[in-house]
Amino acid sequence: MRTNDGLTRAGDAVTVVQGEEELFRRVGHLFATVTDLACAANDLATWVADRRSDEVPAAAERRAGDLRIRKIYRSGVLLDSVSAQELARRRDRFGAQIRITTEDLNETIIMDGRLVILAGDLVAGQRGYSVITQPETVQGVISLYETAWRSATDLAVFDARVSEIRQLAPAVLDLLGSGVKDEAAARSLGLGVRTYRRRVAELMAALGAESRFQAGVRARELGLV
Repeated sequence: MRTNDGLTRAGDAVTVVQGEEELFRRVGHLFATVTDLACAANDLATWVADRRSDEVPAAAERRAGDLRIRKIYRSGVLLDSVSAQELARRRDRFGAQIRITTEDLNETIIMDGRLVILAGDLVAGQRGYSVITQPETVQGVISLYETAWRSATDLAVFDARVSEIRQLAPAVLDLLGSGVKDEAAARSLGLGVRTYRRRVAELMAALGAESRFQAGVRARELGLV
């Protein structure tokens, strides 16, 4: 069945597509008319930022005054200074509201409260996406998003909170990965042991990690090490 938004769907109003090219081909045109866009992302490398096309950002910039954009990012993205600057640039360029969370996120896009895109796992270098228009399911996703939005922190506030640990993050992550004991690690950074451990705890919190091992895994996912 083909609907007026150009999507082909099964009776349950859920379409699964494989890869960003197919997803962009199916729904990319909707960004020219969307008036309320909500996103949740673990990092900046989402399908919307397709490097081969400036259609989406150009459309968003042309309609900045008429387009409400809200984005939630996982906190680890702010540990990279380049990514932090890019987030601020996007906020200022598109008038987007950006908040940061330490909780895990399922990458999600919500368009005008009627269409949801959920990102699946990466398999063999390709990710699947579920495009959902079934009203009850869409409303359920919106409720989860609103809960995450209310509990997240404004970008400027969170950025100020992690600015100091961001400078130490590469060295601390390297020391953690090398298995250096806290006392030796603190000395190498010119810090007291208590201060070093506090910085490690702050880094783990920013990465949303419950252990030092998990912090290393998430840092690699974000390209910080």
